[in-house]
Amino acid sequence: MKAAAVSDYRELARRRLPHFLFEYIDGGSYAEATLRRNVADLEAITLRQRVLKDVSSIDLSTQLFGQSLAMPVALGPIGLAGLYGRRGEVQAARAAQAAGAPFTLSTMAVCAIDEVAAAGVGPFWFQLYMIRDRGFMRDLLAKAKAAGCSALVFTVDLPVPGARYRDVRSGLAGAPGLAGGLRRFGQTLARPGWAWDVGLNGRPHSLGNVAPVLAGQTGLEDFFAWIRDNFDAATTWRDLAFLRGAWDGPIIIKGVLDVEDAREAARSGADGLVVSNHGGRQLDGALSSAAALPAIAQAVGDQITVLADGGVRSGLDVVRMLALGSKGVLLGRAWAYALAGGGGAGVAHVLQLIEAEIQVAMALTGVARVGDIGPDILAG
Repeated sequence: MKAAAVSDYRELARRRLPHFLFEYIDGGSYAEATLRRNVADLEAITLRQRVLKDVSSIDLSTQLFGQSLAMPVALGPIGLAGLYGRRGEVQAARAAQAAGAPFTLSTMAVCAIDEVAAAGVGPFWFQLYMIRDRGFMRDLLAKAKAAGCSALVFTVDLPVPGARYRDVRSGLAGAPGLAGGLRRFGQTLARPGWAWDVGLNGRPHSLGNVAPVLAGQTGLEDFFAWIRDNFDAATTWRDLAFLRGAWDGPIIIKGVLDVEDAREAARSGADGLVVSNHGGRQLDGALSSAAALPAIAQAVGDQITVLADGGVRSGLDVVRMLALGSKGVLLGRAWAYALAGGGGAGVAHVLQLIEAEIQVAMALTGVARVGDIGPDILAG
């Protein structure tokens, strides 16, 4: 199958990955209404086609948090990405660097900060979940700083894991011990290509960034139980003072859907926020990112850099998010599918597709520079 779009890489990922890993990438919480809305609400946004505009030279370049980017796109944080391709976070970081886009390493990555930094990928962003052990958190932030991470993405919408039915059915959640291990092993045997490339030759399989608090385990034995036991549900806005004391670079608050929370993020001194519902994986029935974005951008867009994610499957969707008020867009499932379906080359290809699709969308809406994309290119 020759991939021509993100949807093609989704199908390639489904064919290649063990069932429990594909369901983890692909699924959302509860009945997955918000997951579907993320995609549908973006698709429903109508653009104004304009003609006889000089679009002979299209400029996609922009700046975010003092960093020059080739286009207004970053790879957002994806947990367990090192299981989608062999040492997957390293492969994705290399593809992002080649495309001039930031890569964001998840706290819950397989490849640790120092492994990604050692790959020579240049500055990357680090995504943080707040774990109860504050001493460990200081050490983790010190590692990120020493590795040259240029921004901290603080995810705030996972005080507890959402109810993800697909992960229970597949055996990733709620199946600890021998029974769960055998169930996942059986699914792995059904994907011999992945078993050889990643299962055997992609080891070690553990949560590299949080290894010091895993007490000799991998963190994968009962993934969601570990999150429930270790993520700090008592975290509040006051904890930003702790972060600022341990991190002197840009701080981006990820997981904002409410205008009041956006105002609080701006008041807190954060440098940016990401309008996000965690890809529909937390509170089902919440607003889609596209629905929440305009009011947030209008309320705080002159005080703080507003980014967005959720439902983005093409460069056309990137342009829609920019028109709704974001200054940049984080890709999530788009690059996860590509990594699973085509490795680092797949991620590189998706970024090429996104770039080309942004250029076409800009040309057909009569816009030559990314900075000129705004609500005036929307119809209705």
